[in-house]
Amino acid sequence: MSLPPHLLDRARALAAPGRRRILGLAGAPGAGKSTLAGRLVAALDGLAVLVPMDGFHLAQSQLERLGLAHRKGAPDTFDAAGYAALLARLRAPEPDTTVYAPAFDRGIEEPVAGSIPVGPDIPLVVTEGNYLLHDEGHWARVRPLIDEIWFLELDEPTRVRRLVDRHVRFGKERLHAERWVRESDEVNARLIGRGRERADLVVAVS
Repeated sequence: MSLPPHLLDRARALAAPGRRRILGLAGAPGAGKSTLAGRLVAALDGLAVLVPMDGFHLAQSQLERLGLAHRKGAPDTFDAAGYAALLARLRAPEPDTTVYAPAFDRGIEEPVAGSIPVGPDIPLVVTEGNYLLHDEGHWARVRPLIDEIWFLELDEPTRVRRLVDRHVRFGKERLHAERWVRESDEVNARLIGRGRERADLVVAVS
């Protein structure tokens, strides 16, 4: 995925000095959110930091305790209230205080606390994830905390193929990956698509 100049210009405007802003990238699984977010942050060269929503996945042990392991990736398999609380804290940085955000390690399929330092002088936080536009439960607190949200769209055959390949790359057998995408990821994708109209910008990706 290349980085369109108009998107970089729009992100750079959000990173202008004055106050902390948050840019969100939403979209279905496999739409390219993390790729675009990473490229934006790299191109902004020290003006932005990436804080993914996926750091708020519940740990596998908790998913199993709650009987949700088979639905990993659904809205109720994240700590939505914790994510909203972090966004609120990031919006109002305190002088001389670094905020440490969690990350998600795909190698072990677990969240890792305290992984991402966000210094108080960083003007832009980029966050990406499936449910930034979801409006049920604690997720409804997220949208008002983000200054601008872009919804990424990729043609479905390409998105599904890339998603299956990603699952295989991180350890699933291909048949298992295809079934997981069909029975879990695509169910979530339909839910995510309902938030499209609440985005500030729809971005067609390839």
